[in-house]
Amino acid sequence: MSESAKSLLHDAYHRIREHVQSVADGLSEEALLWRPTPTSNSIGWLLWHAARVQDDHVAQIAGVEQVWTREGFYGRFQLPYPPSAHGYGHTAEDVGQFRGSAALLDEYQNRVHVMVQGYLDTVTDAELARIVDRSWNPPVTASVRLVSVVDDCAQHLGQAAYIRGMAEDWSSPEG
Repeated sequence: MSESAKSLLHDAYHRIREHVQSVADGLSEEALLWRPTPTSNSIGWLLWHAARVQDDHVAQIAGVEQVWTREGFYGRFQLPYPPSAHGYGHTAEDVGQFRGSAALLDEYQNRVHVMVQGYLDTVTDAELARIVDRSWNPPVTASVRLVSVVDDCAQHLGQAAYIRGMAEDWSSPEG
């Protein structure tokens, strides 16, 4: 695999890490859990979901146990979701049950980032072409799954940043 392709993947996943850090930085628990409407996602749930999807999907490709369970984050978060949950299909009620802190979310996503970067260090052209999910037509390759995760995370982190701006306006004396 060309070093430029490997560098591109490392950079894309590093940007996810940077965006989580900037959204979570200094965020109060109130702002973390604030939802613009009763059916909206909170910043906390969006950060958790982005990290869970990245952890779930990349761990599956890499053939390793998810950071969520391997490093005990499932127990530390104490969420009312099963260990396999990553937010896909969650209802507004499920989202409303999310609890956590910005520091814990940042720590979890950082550990996921370390796992992902370690996997990316091993990636070859053959690995990127490997089929990882035959339930789709056409079957999904590792490269398609990796790009899909970046896309999903970018969307959700953009939503989280937008909601953070709304939460800051809502909580300010002028807002």
